[in-house]
Amino acid sequence: MGYRNKTYVIFDADNDMWAYRFMLGWRSLEHLDFDFHDAHDLNTITDRANEETVKRRLRERFANAKQVILIVGNNTKNLFRFVRWEIETDLNLNLPIIVTNLNGKRSMDADLCPPLLRGKDAVHVAFKMKIIKHAMDNFFDGYVTLYAGRADNWNYNDEVYRSLGL
Repeated sequence: MGYRNKTYVIFDADNDMWAYRFMLGWRSLEHLDFDFHDAHDLNTITDRANEETVKRRLRERFANAKQVILIVGNNTKNLFRFVRWEIETDLNLNLPIIVTNLNGKRSMDADLCPPLLRGKDAVHVAFKMKIIKHAMDNFFDGYVTLYAGRADNWNYNDEVYRSLGL
């Protein structure tokens, strides 16, 4: 296995591609302090690839990931073919995960969060660049010593959001 330095992003490609592209846009702007090494930059997958091929390529991407971001939209919890498989893979690999809520909710959204992640070691945040970056800088780095194995739905309090100007 190679060096793990990538961020694996899970999202509903049919409905929430715009959010993933926002993250890529934040990363590309020089005046914004938002960066991650995207695991999706590896191993291109074509629209014609069968499920077995897609999952093999996704496993290759996971092999280089040290952390995961899940973008949660209106349909995410109902996606089983790939999104659920990706979440299960993440849980099996015990990679830290940030759950970002497109609806702006700052904690676990019981109506939209995939049931597989409820009560797991994940931090739930609003889909805002500053809080996602804060979680990437703090939750990921402290995951093993502070969060792993505690089986909780973590979130940041309002004071953290205020300190970030949100």
